[in-house]
Amino acid sequence: MTVNLLTIKDIRSYLDKELKDLYDHNETAFLSKIITKTIFAGAGLHEIYNPGNSLSAVQKSGIINYVDELKKGKPYQYVLGETEFYNCIIKVSPAVLIPRPETEELVDIIIKENRNFKGDIIDFGSGSGCIAIALKRHIPGADLTSFDISDDALRVAELNASINNVNVRFEKNDILNFQNQSKSKAGIIVSNPPYVRNSEKSGMKKNVLDFEPGAALFVDDNDPLIFYRAILEISENILQPGGKVYFEINEALGTEMKDLLKQYDYSCITIIKDLNDRDRFAKAIRNE
Repeated sequence: MTVNLLTIKDIRSYLDKELKDLYDHNETAFLSKIITKTIFAGAGLHEIYNPGNSLSAVQKSGIINYVDELKKGKPYQYVLGETEFYNCIIKVSPAVLIPRPETEELVDIIIKENRNFKGDIIDFGSGSGCIAIALKRHIPGADLTSFDISDDALRVAELNASINNVNVRFEKNDILNFQNQSKSKAGIIVSNPPYVRNSEKSGMKKNVLDFEPGAALFVDDNDPLIFYRAILEISENILQPGGKVYFEINEALGTEMKDLLKQYDYSCITIIKDLNDRDRFAKAIRNE
């Protein structure tokens, strides 16, 4: 089959044709922009936005390969190998979740409320490292430590810290069997742990179920707050009195999350809605 890919302007029509069964016109327009930026990485804007700019044989081959992967239903972030998160470039692989806009909202809340914070911040569940990296970039007085159980995820997170030129300690640890080796206590704890109940899988997109790591997403219906409970248990030893916790949560479990925080003697408990008006974040202060 002849592929008509000679100039930048051909990328959009090629994606429209090849991906019409998976993406609508607006989505292929978006993909066309990010693929163009990727294949012209390091080029000036005048090159990227010049529709008549010619494509090399290598660039043409790269576009075809990207499209072949997209046809499989693979998320474009995995296909391109990276995404943007709170003005940070974050490399991603199937070992880590793709950072979500809701998690950017969580980071934004923490930064706005703690911009001048100095002290230790602990992130439970590193994944790609996006939360810890964004916090370190925007709260430079903080010392960031982030834990994850996955060696593969930790390697991705460490790479991202290097790419974004920030100093974050990434350490292997299991939230459900935590080994505390720190002598200092944190002022802030943050986590976006697994919170999607297994019964909710049927409502999720196939590309998420097929390609993203289930261990980072799903929990048993019998105990959907298991990771939050474990973190609150850990916080009794590593969070200073008056310290804050910030969680991303399941939209259906805001009331249960609030009750759990009360059980662990937290005050100023607030459940915050995301931009889609869903209960998405919990924040609280550990009592003195």
